[in-house]
Amino acid sequence: MNPLRELRKRKGITQTELGHVLHVQKSAISKYELGRATPSSDILKKLSDYFGVSINYILGAKFHKTEDQQPSTDLVNFLNQSEVIFNGITYKLNDEDRQKAITALERIFLDAKSRSPKNFSKT
Repeated sequence: MNPLRELRKRKGITQTELGHVLHVQKSAISKYELGRATPSSDILKKLSDYFGVSINYILGAKFHKTEDQQPSTDLVNFLNQSEVIFNGITYKLNDEDRQKAITALERIFLDAKSRSPKNFSKT
């Protein structure tokens, strides 16, 4: 399945809804998903931010992953979305809640890194 289509389906939105987010027609989304057109760099950036994945992932770059693995997500970009789904529940975080979540995650990852620093790399 096309990565963009997969991301859209996983988020549970239609081509029309994604078109509204990106300010493009449904037909453009269809062409992107069918490989008949490539999104502009501006649209690719919006897609990357919206879905919290890399542009390479959206363009279909091949990664070594198992069938049930999800694409890597930048958690700060993820939390900066207007709505975040956690354990099947949709949350609308305000700026204060978002900062609390980021601070908590920073502590968790710093602790994990201090236990095994060789498993971490800066991207």
